[in-house]
Amino acid sequence: MTITSIEPTKDKKMMRVFIDNRYAFSIPSDEYIRSHLYEEEEISEEKLQHIKKNVLVRAAREKAVRFLIARDRSEGEIIQKLIDAGFDRDVANCAAEELKAIGYIDDSRYAMKYIAERIRDKALSKKALRYELERKKISAEIIEQTLSEFETNDEEVALRAARKKFGKYNLDDVKIQQKLLRFLYHRGFSHDIAKKVLNILRNE
Repeated sequence: MTITSIEPTKDKKMMRVFIDNRYAFSIPSDEYIRSHLYEEEEISEEKLQHIKKNVLVRAAREKAVRFLIARDRSEGEIIQKLIDAGFDRDVANCAAEELKAIGYIDDSRYAMKYIAERIRDKALSKKALRYELERKKISAEIIEQTLSEFETNDEEVALRAARKKFGKYNLDDVKIQQKLLRFLYHRGFSHDIAKKVLNILRNE
C-alpha cells in the first residue's frame, strides 16, 4: 500500500490521507508529523491499523475531553463535535465509547442535570423538554425515563409560570389574555392547558 496523496483541511488542523488513490483517514496535523507519513511512502497494514485504532482514537479522545471541560455534553453531541473537527465517524464513535466506559460521558446524568436546570431557570412543558433533549441527541428511552423521574405536571408548571409573569396584569384585557396564551404556547404547553390556566387566573 502506498500513500498517494495528503490534503490539509481548510483550517489546516487535519490532514486527509489517501492510500492507493482512495481516502483512508483524517489525522490531526501534529499527529501526522509524529507518525512520519509522507507521500509516495509505503505503509504496512500493521501501521495503518495502529494509526486508526490507537493514534486517531487517542487524539479524538483528548479532543473530546477538552470539549467536556468546556461544558458537559451528551454522547451524540461529542460525536458530532469530533466529526465537525475533522475526525471520521468510526473514530469519533470509538472515542466516545471509551469516554463512556470511564464515566466521562453519561447521557442519563446529563439529561437529569439538563432538565433540573431548565425547570429551575425556565418553565417548560414536557413536550418542550423532550424536544430540547432530542436536539441534544439523547435517546428516546433516556428522555422518557428522565422525564418520568421528575414527575412534572404541565398544568402546574404552566400555572406557576403564568402567575409569576402575568399575576399583576388585568386578565380581563383581551390583549393581555393573548399575550399570556402566546407565552404558554411558546413554552410548549397545549392549547387546552393554556386556556385552563387563563381561566384559573381570571377567576382568582
